[in-house]
Amino acid sequence: MDAAQLRCSMPGNRRARRARRGAGVAVGAALLVDAGLWLVFPGSFADLHAEFWVLAALALAVDARPYVLANRRASAVVLPSICFTFAIVLAWGYVPALAVQLAGIAISGVRLRHSNRRALSLAAQHVVALAAAALVAGLTGLHIDGAPTWGDAVLTVVAAAAWILARHAAATAIETRTRATGNRLPAAGPRAAKGQPHQRRRLELFATAAFLLLGPVVFAAAQAGLTVVPLVLLALHAVQRMIRSARDSERTDALTGLPNRRALQTTVAERGGALLLLDIDRFRTVNDALGHALGDRLLVEVGQRLAASVPDHDLVVRLGGDEFAVLATRVQGVAAARRVAAHLTDALGTPFALNGLPVDVSASIGIALQPGDSATLLRRAESAMYDAKQRGAQFAVYTGDAEPPAPDLALLADLREALRTGDGGITIYYQPQVAIATGEVVGVEALLRWQHPERGMVGPEELLRVVEKTPIMRRLTSRVLHEVIAQLADWNTAGLPLRASVNVSVRDLHAPGIATEIQDLLHRYEVTPDLLQLEITESALMADPHRVLDTITRLDRAGVAISLDDFGTGYSSLQHVRRMPLSEVKIDRSFVLGMSANRDDAAIVRSVVDLAGSLGLRVVAEGVEDERTWRLLAAYGCHAAQGWFHARPMPAPDLAEWLARYRPLPGALATT
Repeated sequence: MDAAQLRCSMPGNRRARRARRGAGVAVGAALLVDAGLWLVFPGSFADLHAEFWVLAALALAVDARPYVLANRRASAVVLPSICFTFAIVLAWGYVPALAVQLAGIAISGVRLRHSNRRALSLAAQHVVALAAAALVAGLTGLHIDGAPTWGDAVLTVVAAAAWILARHAAATAIETRTRATGNRLPAAGPRAAKGQPHQRRRLELFATAAFLLLGPVVFAAAQAGLTVVPLVLLALHAVQRMIRSARDSERTDALTGLPNRRALQTTVAERGGALLLLDIDRFRTVNDALGHALGDRLLVEVGQRLAASVPDHDLVVRLGGDEFAVLATRVQGVAAARRVAAHLTDALGTPFALNGLPVDVSASIGIALQPGDSATLLRRAESAMYDAKQRGAQFAVYTGDAEPPAPDLALLADLREALRTGDGGITIYYQPQVAIATGEVVGVEALLRWQHPERGMVGPEELLRVVEKTPIMRRLTSRVLHEVIAQLADWNTAGLPLRASVNVSVRDLHAPGIATEIQDLLHRYEVTPDLLQLEITESALMADPHRVLDTITRLDRAGVAISLDDFGTGYSSLQHVRRMPLSEVKIDRSFVLGMSANRDDAAIVRSVVDLAGSLGLRVVAEGVEDERTWRLLAAYGCHAAQGWFHARPMPAPDLAEWLARYRPLPGALATT
């Protein structure tokens, strides 16, 4: 066994040993408590009828298969035994019901490998819940023996409601005390549902109520004759199947029927393995060309083909959109993972037939190996997948070398909070772009600034390094787009119809719906599309030219101009540039800053201007800081420039004051 395998196996073995010890302790404790109850309250166990022993045996039997609504650590556990212990408390009192319930909790704890703390928490909740039901029965004289009346039925519902409310209160109190002492206790019971979807909370409440109210029915059937009990148990089985189906549906992708991200998280925790992340190339193009119905059908067939290509012990997951993942649970080592990736690539190589039309599909695959939890593996696999796209390879393995420096988690958390509250010092600065021929201000570039409350001004380079490869990037871009378009509306109302350029990242361009989002914002603020321009970098363009083309084509058709930023610093193909619906290229400041003293830089700038002119593109030079550079750009025929020669980036109010003072001088240098 190598070191990596050893690291993976040791924590799991320790957890298993702790779980076995905890289970043994729970069973022993339950037996001791039950023995103590028998000794202290012998009268409560005297003259118990055969029906009691039937219900007690059924309670212990069904708790061998408890139901978890999400996962073993963070969700509520519904114990089927409450069906029978609730009936016992109403028929024979609190003590016998408590004895059976504690034994049932011990059995379920063995099955679910509960820790001692978790088992004690569940026991405390059920002790309080049974006590509440017994109190209602004692105060109202409820005793389900003989022929029940309508009044008994109503009081039974009241006792069930008391049971549910008492367990909720107990779970809340336990969690509050645990937090106050600084310990960490996995939530259980109704309290755990607070952070869960509303549907799951309703499911838990319905299942608990159904189990409780079925108890008296089973008891009545047992009184009528033990042979009738199996028939009534069919209803109990139906409730159990309902819970299981609802739980499974939460782990299943609605479109493809494959397991979803939640199922992946559970399986990684339980079984581990190599994770292969697949991103379907050019799916948006297929989706737009053939329609969403056929696009969905293609995703279904891709999922089916992937599932048919792996062994039964592996897991095929749809993460969302056109992203799939394969968890190869028995793969160890890079070579074996590469063979799996090659096999998946071959499986997708055969065209898919959609309405008689053959559609070729390929995927970029990122591979990450254990150790690591699901979030870590997904992050690493995504990093490898982008590496594969950038290199034009079918797949790539995460090695740790290509991953950017670990994000500053505290800074990322602060940014997330700033975006959530809508405050936090996030502002937009604007730098004017001046037409070289006339000296007029023809637009501005929107530049992100963040005044951190403790760290001060966070530079854009540091901010992008932290956020660019996280989901927060899309939220940040949405915030910038919202503020810039709102500012354009204000300027337009004030008689300043300026065009603003906004930088977007490769993650933004790959995100579904960005074109629709921009169109909705323009419509909401009544801003014409020609006043907004998006800037994309060469690296974003070349990461996946076909996918980027699909997005920017939609934006171009909507009237939003596209500018290629940092032109000349990357390795973009002129073939791609020619095909892209671009309106402008920006010459990188690294060439512009040195062009007045370096002939090579000057030659590059002049060549870019000539090339862009032959393609019908406008040219903007950034980093113009002196008069000589300005005059050279004018001689080369560059259209516009931005830089400190005219103005530094500034907030919108300062820009309005600057514009009020600015006086362009046609045919000469503009001055303020």
